[in-house]
Amino acid sequence: MFKVSVRLDDLPLRNDLRGLTPYGAPQAPLPVALNVNENTHPVPEEVADDILDSIARALREVNRYPDREFTSLREGFADYLGHGLAADHIWAANGSNEVLQHLLQAFGGPGRTAFGFAPTYSMYPLLTRATGAAYVNGTRGVDYALTPEDAAAQVDRAQPDIVFLCAPNNPTGTPLGLDVIEAVYDAAPGMVIVDEAYQEFAPRDSRSALALLPDRPRLVVSRTMSKAFAFAGARVGYLAADPAVIDALRLVRLPYHLSALTQAAATAALRHAPAMLAMVDDIVAQRDRISATLDALGYQPFESWTNFVLFSGVEDPASTWQALYDRGVLIRDVGIAHSLRVTAGTAEESTAFLDALAALGPGGGRG
Repeated sequence: MFKVSVRLDDLPLRNDLRGLTPYGAPQAPLPVALNVNENTHPVPEEVADDILDSIARALREVNRYPDREFTSLREGFADYLGHGLAADHIWAANGSNEVLQHLLQAFGGPGRTAFGFAPTYSMYPLLTRATGAAYVNGTRGVDYALTPEDAAAQVDRAQPDIVFLCAPNNPTGTPLGLDVIEAVYDAAPGMVIVDEAYQEFAPRDSRSALALLPDRPRLVVSRTMSKAFAFAGARVGYLAADPAVIDALRLVRLPYHLSALTQAAATAALRHAPAMLAMVDDIVAQRDRISATLDALGYQPFESWTNFVLFSGVEDPASTWQALYDRGVLIRDVGIAHSLRVTAGTAEESTAFLDALAALGPGGGRG
């Protein structure tokens, strides 16, 4: 048997990676898993059948490399997003994290900086540092909101090469107005990336940052199929931007980075966008139900335009998390004082979480 004889610290690892910890949300076989903001609804059967048929057809030519430009998929995303977008405005990769990595590889790197308003998505600093750039944290105001004036002033002081704007924000659920995005773009010297991973869960009358793309060549809007499309296991993310940005990303992507099977599955799912998105209304209803019940239980849920709820008023988050875990319910401790985050699941899953939390008593008890 091969014997491991060294530790990580003994390897010639890059100095800037020493001491970092990898991203790692708990994965546990519990009856109710509401910790990583998955869409817990299964893909509708008729959609799954079409996806399977598309993958089967792609398998007949799997001995050949896939379409390097994933043209059909880009056309599908452009049609889905609207806003006058065409295929040459679209990029895609294996999850939105790889999309962000491509952007960092093209516009970040050694000697450059990326900036985000903490608390926000934990992968931003990890991806930034892994690609050799430095990461700078800004701050948020009351209830984790941002104002145009304060956000622009922070960006102007930092002068970053890349700004991350999570809209709505993860892990807080906070909405982000287009006025903030416009102000940050005007203040930023470099790229502004608006991460709309949860946009489909926002109110129907809310405007996407896609509306701001014309005449803003440094603006990028990133999306994912993991959440609203229930496609987390397929790993498909995408973005919309000026065609020149797409040209830049071709310089850093690996050859044939999207497999033929991934392209086939995602293209088929997009053909059924209305059916795939039909579950969003149910998820939003469960999110709002969770927020209302948390409030009734004495917690303080924050406004959320996503498929999850961050709530404060937890006396001891670690022990409350463990007590819920022991009752078969997995949620997320995101490291915010006296707070926990829960994904809105099905009605049954949401009920299981609320009943388990209520059983712990005020403040989450002590387990």
